[in-house]
Amino acid sequence: MSDVVLVIAAAVVIASAIEPLLRRLSRRRIPRVLSVVVIYILIAVVLAAILIFFMPLVINDLASFLRDLPKTISLEDLWSPISNLSGGTSSMSSVSGHMISISDFVSNLQSLIAGTSAEAFKTASVIFGGVLSFILIFVLSFYLAVQTDGVGDFLRVVAPVKHHEYIIDLWKRSQRKIALWLQGQVILGIVVGLLVYLTLSILNIPHALMLAVFAGLFEIIPVFGPIISSIPAIILAFAERGAATGVLLLVLYFIIYQFESQIFYPLVVKKVVGISPIIVILALVIGAKLAGVLGALIAVPLSAAFMEYVNDIEKYKKAEIAERAAVGKVDA
Repeated sequence: MSDVVLVIAAAVVIASAIEPLLRRLSRRRIPRVLSVVVIYILIAVVLAAILIFFMPLVINDLASFLRDLPKTISLEDLWSPISNLSGGTSSMSSVSGHMISISDFVSNLQSLIAGTSAEAFKTASVIFGGVLSFILIFVLSFYLAVQTDGVGDFLRVVAPVKHHEYIIDLWKRSQRKIALWLQGQVILGIVVGLLVYLTLSILNIPHALMLAVFAGLFEIIPVFGPIISSIPAIILAFAERGAATGVLLLVLYFIIYQFESQIFYPLVVKKVVGISPIIVILALVIGAKLAGVLGALIAVPLSAAFMEYVNDIEKYKKAEIAERAAVGKVDA
């Protein structure tokens, strides 16, 4: 049942995310079915291009980074003082063993993403929880999007009759936030990724592509994501290009993330979605723990709907308290 619920939730989120765009196209008198077909074809083309052409470059760069990591950081030199204190080298052997296992993992990942359409489909199915789940998510979201009020009709089927009106209104209020969050998060990741890539390329830092993708993906984690994604690049800059370049990169990262936190992030998450960073982090952790990558992707949009519900409860409580206070004054 958990797999079924996850597939349905993902389909509802995807259909809701493209709903504002469909309404905008319908106002221009473009048929809804045609709009949905074109949007899904574009999504499929972009996804296939990423998996076939772009992802192998990133994975190869990641594999090269992990192979060069012991030489770049010199783990033996870093570990020797701790090893001497502990009285042995078993810990260092353990670290080396972990490094080898990581390299083996990346090699297996390279074989999975080989740059062919068949392997691309296999990769997409792994991300979305299996071939059947991937197909069901695509078909259900397409079906919900084609109908004028597909998500609303679905919610009327699964929700109690007496709560139909409230649930539909709640979801419609959440729908716009979900779409804006998804669009904004994609734009935010691309902008930060490009800025990081240009910065690393200008400073001639190796593995710029992998580090830029890393920075773009970690934009989904508020506050801590930029800090985590900057650490490998800064360490690499100090190790490969010296202290001056390392300090310069640290300053440039600070400038990039000040620009991101002061301009883009408040618009994308806090003001659009209306939930605090701690809720976003908890949603990502819980979603990833329960359902892997797909669970993390749909966790924040579903949290937006949940926070709308919590806000409604708070408004109801305040109205009830005010009503009781008014009744008390009348009785007095």
